[in-house]
Amino acid sequence: MLGRWWGDLILYGSAECELIDGLSLQVSDTIIDKNRYSAFLGTELDSLLQNTGIEDLIITGVLTNCCCETTARDAFMRDYRVFFVADATAAPTEELHLASLKNLAYGFAYIVTTRDLCNKLNK
Repeated sequence: MLGRWWGDLILYGSAECELIDGLSLQVSDTIIDKNRYSAFLGTELDSLLQNTGIEDLIITGVLTNCCCETTARDAFMRDYRVFFVADATAAPTEELHLASLKNLAYGFAYIVTTRDLCNKLNK
């Protein structure tokens, strides 16, 4: 369905699929390959989180109004406490970005900034 909707997909193994400069994988990192907006749908993410006792999730990435918002909503529906980082997510337009933030703040996630989140985590 994503291919029909968008007409163009980022394919596994392509240059577009690579991590950006400055990010590197560690041996202990877990990669979740997904092919839908939600990182939960059709993946092992939920079982991996449950098996490690994780209850809080921090959402960053793109697109705010597609993958990030859908994953945040799915996480909330699975009883995770969701922290959605407003300045570490992005959408094609400011209007779409703000609309998603407002929707999520209403009933799905705590909207935070990177600075506030880092300050809380360092305490």
